Amino acid sequence: MPVKVSVVVPVYNPGPYIEDCIASLLRQSLPRDEYEVIFVDDGSSDETPARLDALAAEHPHIHVIHQEPSGWSGKPRNVGIAASQGEFVMFVDNDDFLGDEALERMYDYGVANEADLIIGKMAGKGRPVPVELFRRNHPRATVDNAPLMDSLTPHKMLRRSFLDRIGLRFPEGRRRLEDHVFVAEAYLRASNISVLGDYVCYYHIKRDDASNAGFQRFDPVGYFANLREALDVVERYTEPGPTRDRMFRRWLRSEMGERLRGNRFLKLPDDYRRELFAEIHKVIAERMGPSVFALLEPAHRVATELAGAGRYEDVLAVAEWEASIGPSTALQSVAWDGGALKIDFSAEYGAAGAPKTYPADTTPVPFDGASATVAEAIAWLERGTAARFDRANVDLMMRERETHAQFFQPIEFTRETVPVEGEPDRVRLVVKATATVDPASAASGTPLPAGLYDAFVRLTIGGWTREYRLFPVSGEPLPAMPVPGVVGGLRVLPYWTVKNNFALDVDMAGKRLGFGEFKPADFTVAGDRLRAVLPFHVAGDVKAALRLTGPKPAAEVLEVPATLSPAEGGGAVLDAPLPVRSLQQGGWRPALCLVADAAEPRFFTLPLVVRNSPEGLKVAKPAPKKPKAATPKPAPKPKPSAARRLARKLPLPVRRALARALGRGRTAPTARQEGK
Repeated sequence: MPVKVSVVVPVYNPGPYIEDCIASLLRQSLPRDEYEVIFVDDGSSDETPARLDALAAEHPHIHVIHQEPSGWSGKPRNVGIAASQGEFVMFVDNDDFLGDEALERMYDYGVANEADLIIGKMAGKGRPVPVELFRRNHPRATVDNAPLMDSLTPHKMLRRSFLDRIGLRFPEGRRRLEDHVFVAEAYLRASNISVLGDYVCYYHIKRDDASNAGFQRFDPVGYFANLREALDVVERYTEPGPTRDRMFRRWLRSEMGERLRGNRFLKLPDDYRRELFAEIHKVIAERMGPSVFALLEPAHRVATELAGAGRYEDVLAVAEWEASIGPSTALQSVAWDGGALKIDFSAEYGAAGAPKTYPADTTPVPFDGASATVAEAIAWLERGTAARFDRANVDLMMRERETHAQFFQPIEFTRETVPVEGEPDRVRLVVKATATVDPASAASGTPLPAGLYDAFVRLTIGGWTREYRLFPVSGEPLPAMPVPGVVGGLRVLPYWTVKNNFALDVDMAGKRLGFGEFKPADFTVAGDRLRAVLPFHVAGDVKAALRLTGPKPAAEVLEVPATLSPAEGGGAVLDAPLPVRSLQQGGWRPALCLVADAAEPRFFTLPLVVRNSPEGLKVAKPAPKKPKAATPKPAPKPKPSAARRLARKLPLPVRRALARALGRGRTAPTARQEGK
């Protein structure tokens, strides 16, 4: 069968970090005769070459190419392209991994949309990944209608015939931004680009030792020389105008402006900071014009225009002012509403521990980075941010704790300009929001997979965009947390973390569901039915199951259907028929499964016994467990005398001499002393 996808993995001394990558490639849902994996070992000196050779010997669809070290990833990727047999080529780094259905989903989506390039949703663990790009699927994306420029890493699937037709390959040699050069040209020359945003295809991982190439400090001269090559590509394939400006904005904002702002700039050593600034100044002065600056938010524009004018000390002063600015969130309430959680919160930016304020007058004024004072630059930044408040945005995302896969949740919000008491010319910019988390559809329209999920707020006001945990107002009592829910075929436990952040436990909780806190008095037997009102939220009737384990020695097990229904005043009514004729005399221990249709039903033992006797069925306490025989504790060792404790502090030669003097020294050397 023809190979659909060739996965190319450049490899250099990954050590154990390659194991997750290997495991994910072996787990792919695409049949193994429909994809191949090409590991290109770029002169690794660890045990990886032998590991890969053994892997290839075991799996016919895995191939290994060994070569002399080239110094960077460009050449290994090109070698992999040349060796590939697939209709598409997918690039994966050796310390990252794929979602189990990534290859199949991306291939099918690309074929359905006749795409030359497919971008699968990414999750970043310790590494930033695009967020806006993956809000939804984009079957036909361009740099003009989608934020493609947010994603310039090579972790994409490209049609092999497209690469060959235009002769597209990675720049080789030890260099930076080879992926920017490659991807920018692909974006501009592809017949169609498709973005798959409803399934996490690629997991971008920061290694525990932080030795990923992207985390190493770079040489500013070489780095920005390489960046100019990416700008050259854009100029080669575009005319002056909006498309070129939008693409240039990405590098001006992210590769230059972001590096000049706040703590990121301040934390650099002064000599390196000055060298970095000098190279950024050169690129801005050479290549960036007013039409690109006009596309920036005020915070980025101030930093980059000042840099373009060569004003290092003023950029530093603005960074010091901006360093104290950060987001602030107040979670007001969390409550079940049908099968979903409604979360009310407000968000704004603060400065130095207080709410950030802005000018009430937002009348536009010009800004000239060559002549404005620092105070004027900051005032213009604040005024421009307030003037653009109608563009402010807030999102709530649920992020799985282990993989960092995150999902946008439906949200409604209002933007409120709040007067500042005692300062009639200043206002606060506050966003008030209500997010809806429906566990049955919260993962891009599908149920949340089992896991622990942290709630993150993403707040954008002006040039400030931050993601941070959802937490209540500091110093105030925690809002009431709703009871666990049995919704959408899932067990969902809302809870506060130890740091008072909001989180969800989906199908993981055991003891925290509270079964051990129930009492026999909470349950009744009416006729042949067991009933109770349990502290769980259900939106409608839920199919549950009751398992009954009979008395020993036979310990027969019976299982019967049960129902959880909404109770008046809250909670869930448990109703389960008891198979009276099948219950032998004695006590039966019940266990409850909250979701009978679950792929892996989980039963929780109830702290009671259903006793069957000639008088009928009744609920009773379980027999107390026999205490374990106490293990006698060894007699405590006598404490050494004060003289002995003092002697232990003496140097060893002194102690030995003292022992000999007292007649207790050894008369012959030990084997250890003889060196045996």
